[in-house]
Amino acid sequence: MNWHSPGRKAVAQALDFIGELYAIEADIRDNQLDREQCLKQRLTQSKPRVDQFFAWCHEQSQRTDLVNSNPLAKALTYVRNHQEQLQVYLSDPDVPIDTNHLERALRVIPMGRKNWLFCWTEVGAQQVGIIQSLLTTCRLQGINPYTYLVDVLMRIDLHPASEVLDLTPRVWKDKFADNPLKSDLAMVRQ
Repeated sequence: MNWHSPGRKAVAQALDFIGELYAIEADIRDNQLDREQCLKQRLTQSKPRVDQFFAWCHEQSQRTDLVNSNPLAKALTYVRNHQEQLQVYLSDPDVPIDTNHLERALRVIPMGRKNWLFCWTEVGAQQVGIIQSLLTTCRLQGINPYTYLVDVLMRIDLHPASEVLDLTPRVWKDKFADNPLKSDLAMVRQ
């Protein structure tokens, strides 16, 4: 952003609002608050600031000196169009304030872009995408992807098709992670 453009002071104010919200989240994380305490802190501390932020955004969007092409005007339009989604974290303690963790986890996909050229077909590329998504989901759940895949591939033949959701990483972690099936190769190595 051109720092001499209209909105320089407003950008600093927006960053201050956002910084306060992240400070509250850091406090929640540092104090290792349980779900109930986290929700309470978000409702008592974060929600009033979020409400102030959205009111401030509405006020800023009424400015006559901001043209639509101005980066601040674009940011204000984004906030207005996504207000509901941006507030989801306030009502669910399991939802983080941002999606940075997901973006970091999925970064391996664009980083391997040249490797994906050798999928040969569109179907092959779709399969790579499915596998990458599955591996990322395992990592987000704190599951070793190799252990998960070995267990599921060995278990799938015996597992009822009507209970296929049991084999998704999140449910698998609760049901099978404590005693995963191992390959014959792993048995020989022990």
